Amino acid sequence: MAAFRETDGGLECQFMGETLRIAPWGPDALRVRARPGLGLASPHVDALLPVDGQSAQIEIGEGRASITRGRIRAEIVLTDRYGADIKREAVIRFLRADTSAELLAETRSHFAGPRTRGFKALASGSWRLEQQFRAYEGESLWGMGQPQHGAMDLKGVSTTLLQQNAHAVIPFVVSSRGYGLLWNNPAVGKAEFARNVTRWTAEAAGGLDYWITAGDGPAEIVRAYVDATGHSPDIPDWVSGFWQCKLRYRTQDELMSVARKYKRRGLPLSCIVVDFFAWTRQGEWKFDPNDWPDPEGMVAELAEMGIELVVSIWPTVSASSEHYKEMTERGLLLTTERGVPAVIPFPDKDPFGPGFFTYVDAFNPAARDYHWDLVKRNYVDRGVRNFWLDACEPEMRPAHPENVRTALGNGAEMLCAYPLLHEETYRKGLTQAGVPDGALLCRSAWAGSQRHGVILWSGDVWSDWDWFRAQIPAGLHAGMSGMGWWTTDIGGFYDGHGGSEAFRELLVRWFEFGVFSPICRLHGFRVPDDVPPPGPGEPVTYGQDTFSIFTSSGGSNEIWSFGERVEEVLVGLLALRERLRPYLRDAFAHYARTGDPVMAPLFYHFAHQPDLHDRGDAYMLGPDLLVAPILEPGATRRDVALPSGETWIDAWTGAAHDGGTTPSVDAPWGRIPVFIRESKAAALRPIFDSSTD
Repeated sequence: MAAFRETDGGLECQFMGETLRIAPWGPDALRVRARPGLGLASPHVDALLPVDGQSAQIEIGEGRASITRGRIRAEIVLTDRYGADIKREAVIRFLRADTSAELLAETRSHFAGPRTRGFKALASGSWRLEQQFRAYEGESLWGMGQPQHGAMDLKGVSTTLLQQNAHAVIPFVVSSRGYGLLWNNPAVGKAEFARNVTRWTAEAAGGLDYWITAGDGPAEIVRAYVDATGHSPDIPDWVSGFWQCKLRYRTQDELMSVARKYKRRGLPLSCIVVDFFAWTRQGEWKFDPNDWPDPEGMVAELAEMGIELVVSIWPTVSASSEHYKEMTERGLLLTTERGVPAVIPFPDKDPFGPGFFTYVDAFNPAARDYHWDLVKRNYVDRGVRNFWLDACEPEMRPAHPENVRTALGNGAEMLCAYPLLHEETYRKGLTQAGVPDGALLCRSAWAGSQRHGVILWSGDVWSDWDWFRAQIPAGLHAGMSGMGWWTTDIGGFYDGHGGSEAFRELLVRWFEFGVFSPICRLHGFRVPDDVPPPGPGEPVTYGQDTFSIFTSSGGSNEIWSFGERVEEVLVGLLALRERLRPYLRDAFAHYARTGDPVMAPLFYHFAHQPDLHDRGDAYMLGPDLLVAPILEPGATRRDVALPSGETWIDAWTGAAHDGGTTPSVDAPWGRIPVFIRESKAAALRPIFDSSTD
């Protein structure tokens, strides 16, 4: 018989050699932990913030028990399994406490097994973990970080729990059934939201750990998740302006000439970015004095122009680095399980050419301190306060997490949390250095990254329409996962040729989307200017080995780089972004207080309209602007289906449209379809009046 008992304010069940504990963890939330054996292991990395003084209502009966916290109740029932491998097991079911409606329940994919909670031993303290829940007809799901599959509704989607370039893993999912679930496990694995079963797997784990909350609609659920994992700090005002970036500005003179040109022409510019290879060698974390002779002077001159500097830093370490020997001997680097470095093949500046690099072990506090000490001395103490944390998945080729050894365990058990700890290092370091509002632009994130003020960007995506369309759901899922500050490379990263008319059209439409994104940043790995543009149907070529281009300046990527017609449109869009910034300032502050994403799916604000659940072609920017990007080449009009329950005002023409209708609106270059809630039209329509410039 199961041993049910109250313990530490929660409910514990010991049955069939497993310890299962459910504890209150927030106003309407429970934390579930389980493990074979007589006790639970403490998590090495915990996305959840600690809680104190949590109480719950617990009832224990014959063969069953329940725990209720606010609006959520979990029932544990000893269930008979006829014809099964294990004849009885303790099965969990979650319900709304106020209505008894089922939210989520464990199940088996086959009556014979595996069990609802399956533990396959790898070693004495580690298991391959599989958790199965029922699948529900008509359920819609959102979140899970930043995928690139382009689907808005995750029902029917299988996604890997492995951090990769452009695929950021935040294992939190919001359900239309009124619950949110955080898989509080940094292990590599999968989440499968199939029609017949929902299955979470971890390739290696010290135990089961997840958090579940109940709420009336997506907004309540996301806010509860952010309360549980941490709120973002307020963001500095300059971040809402225009970011100029490219791969890459090779020297200080090159970067400053661009900044001065923006200033001379009176164009708004909030920051300019130093991309990779500004260092001496990877893992030395300092400017190359040959190319960047006066960082202090550069920062000071930019500040006089009202421009912030952002500098790219990778957590990679080359064997040629002056710190490699010490870091290796002190155990400050990731290694493989057989002791050699865990590698990514990549070029470096000195010696130039492909090399093999390893990573700072972010799971080792001493490694984090060592890394930050160098960053502080070589950058922060010289005036740099904003960082671009690139390649922080960490990126490895091939991806072999099971062969990686961290200070806290095997990579398959830990690696998804690498970006969280890496970002924490910078936020704590900047705060201690007296610059708590320094910006962090990051290529990856995990559950709780928002509490470190992270701006997530969508990684190295391609310059084509399919990838462009995928960025809208990617940003919306990121927002549903707590990452309210999000951005993408305007124009895409790979294969954009500034002389191509087809690319210029894509760039304009992407720029329109960027202006109405939380962060507006122009970036890309542009084809060098002296390479002829490809003809129709011809592949893009860079004219030389891409490793060589990484260390050159690449193609031009400023707003004047794409011809007079494009320049005129982009100048107008920059002015529009400036007029939009006070509205964004309020949306940013609201996100920091509540967790409501700045860029949100339509259903987030219109929760009782299920027809919006799969809409990934339009979104709300802040609470009052509906944005509908142009997503097809050659299009100059677009049909926009408006949510019901509101009257919507065309931001450009002032025309009123009833909610529930689908007006067709003009969309020439530079005039993205935008609609305003009628109640806010008088205040917001001046943003769209260019005569105010």
